[in-house]
Amino acid sequence: MELMKSGISEDNVMGLPDKDLTAGIIAAAIAVHKALGPGFLESIYEEALCIELSLQNIPFERQKSILLTYQERPIGEHRLDLLVAGLVVVELKAIKAFDPVHFSIVRSYMKATQTNTGLLLNFASMPLTVKRVARENYQPS
Repeated sequence: MELMKSGISEDNVMGLPDKDLTAGIIAAAIAVHKALGPGFLESIYEEALCIELSLQNIPFERQKSILLTYQERPIGEHRLDLLVAGLVVVELKAIKAFDPVHFSIVRSYMKATQTNTGLLLNFASMPLTVKRVARENYQPS
């Protein structure tokens, strides 16, 4: 899949983990956004994105529950919108604009799942807003 189809230049993603997988996820999200446009609840976009990912044979887990521990004791759980191929945390929004807390939340999900890649997708914007999120300690190989 060409990265340019997703509106992302190859120069912007060189060295990032899971770039081919994230390009596929972004292309699926763009297809959903083009078909539905802004104005729906996040749950509608989540359902449509799951259909699109299935059509593209991209494996995912929806509303995955992640147990959190502190000092090896359970303290709560996160519920992810999507975990794609066990590698990419995808957080869907239908909001005016991202706030810094949205990036912090995705990073906390990434830490809890021990993944290095996250995507924030805002379906309320025109065009679709896509933000790639990497772990603070990620070092490209």
